[in-house]
Amino acid sequence: MINGKIFKDMIISAANNLENCKEEVNNLNVFPVPDGDTGTNMSMTISAARKEVTELDDSSSIASVADAAALAMLKGARGNSGVILSLLFRGFSRQFKGKTTVSAFEFAKGLEAGVKNAYGAVRKPTEGTILTVARVSAEKGMRIARSSKSPVDVIEEIVAAAKATLNDTPKMLPVLKQANVVDAGGDGFVKILEGIYSVIKDKKVVERNAAADEDVSEKADFSSFNTEDIKFAYCTELVISRTNDNDSAALNNFLQRIGDSIVCVEDEGIIKIHVHTNNPGKVLEEGISYGDLINIKVENMKIQHTEKSTPKAEAPAEPAKESSKYPFAEPVNDYGFVSVCAGEGLSILFKDLAVDTVVEGGQTMNPSTDDLLSAVQATPAKTVFVLPNNKNIIMAAEQVVSIADRRVIVLPTKTVPQGISAMLAFDGANEEDDNINAMNEAASHVKTASVTFAARDSEFDGHSIKEGQYLGLVEGKVSSVTDAVDVCMTEIFGKIIDESVSYVNIFYGEGVAEEDALKLVEGLGLDNVEVNVIPGGQPVYYYIISAE
Repeated sequence: MINGKIFKDMIISAANNLENCKEEVNNLNVFPVPDGDTGTNMSMTISAARKEVTELDDSSSIASVADAAALAMLKGARGNSGVILSLLFRGFSRQFKGKTTVSAFEFAKGLEAGVKNAYGAVRKPTEGTILTVARVSAEKGMRIARSSKSPVDVIEEIVAAAKATLNDTPKMLPVLKQANVVDAGGDGFVKILEGIYSVIKDKKVVERNAAADEDVSEKADFSSFNTEDIKFAYCTELVISRTNDNDSAALNNFLQRIGDSIVCVEDEGIIKIHVHTNNPGKVLEEGISYGDLINIKVENMKIQHTEKSTPKAEAPAEPAKESSKYPFAEPVNDYGFVSVCAGEGLSILFKDLAVDTVVEGGQTMNPSTDDLLSAVQATPAKTVFVLPNNKNIIMAAEQVVSIADRRVIVLPTKTVPQGISAMLAFDGANEEDDNINAMNEAASHVKTASVTFAARDSEFDGHSIKEGQYLGLVEGKVSSVTDAVDVCMTEIFGKIIDESVSYVNIFYGEGVAEEDALKLVEGLGLDNVEVNVIPGGQPVYYYIISAE
């Protein structure tokens, strides 16, 4: 039998194992655009459960451990992979209700229930992903559990089936085969199962690697200075593999002009760079002139400081009325709005459009379900519309519907421009259903494009992509791969401008000067449409474009 202590250790071991391997999982992401990486999202999701169950007494029943883990993962879920993972573990919570211990068969039934939850929540399940890995392993677990009472035997077969299925994912998804990788979410799930198996087979909890240990940074005092005091926001690191003899001293001088905390060291055909700057794109662009870019890492230190300096309250068992990020508000008004975006300019724009609460987040920082829940409950309305503005945040937003203390309607906006158009379509004098239809229709008419940089080498959508190149995306798909931002803009505008377009909004990102944006737009020759150039302040994306 599996008791509460064993299941508690399983969760801790699983979280530790995934955390130790999260960068390995991240590296399997085939989409080259900087995104909320799968390994990080899944690790943060299950780490929320680790934190919660660690506080439980070892004598706790398996039902109470499973309930605590499920609630913590529901609230802590980040990105689609994190939400799916939380749904898988919710199956254990439902199967273990009222039980002190469970059998191997009941464990397998819990996984089976979780798979049903996950498949039910995904509108169009794609085989060859974490869903397939979980489903096949659950099916194998159920078959073995009917003939064996040993948890070791059952979980061993679950792990074996998960690994075998993971290895088959490239056969199911052509994009994985092209990139010669297995599915990242499936790999993360295998890491979790391996952590669970270590406990049941060897009675050993996988330890966290020192490099993955967050306790040291959490104990540091980040409140001694303000986020606004950080002059250069982005910690930018990369390695340049030399392809020419250009003088690295000139590179060092360039870095001195645009940032601080600089390390520029050349050795054995490579240049190692570390710099704090407000424009990581310029660092990458300059670096390309010396060779191939590898091991790129860009982190927003303002966001990190804000998170580390903000006191975090312990989450109670029921939806919180107080939040360290958003003050609770009684539901007074009929309607209110929550929108997700990153960038001061975009945040101001959404508030000007009557959005009550803006959640900071986007591609590189997927807010958790708890973040969105707190924002909803900080919105003084009986019915709250949530605009995720990112396809990887929609599932996390949808989980809020069942746990908020007020009515929540999630509009499945996939981009910031869609969210803006949806807000413009709302009319307080109209009926609710009419507003929902109008907002969804308005969002569907927006063409969205963006310019960013490649986070990794990739063969994707028929393009051979190198780290650091400019990527032009049209409706989320790679449309342009170039070494010059003006060429990238010209190519994507050729895809989105036709006779149906009457006006265009161009939001320029953090670190892009207004005069540079205006000059770039002037060179596009957009004479037959109305063009607005707006400071968005968004990180990572040099430009976000909407055409209507």
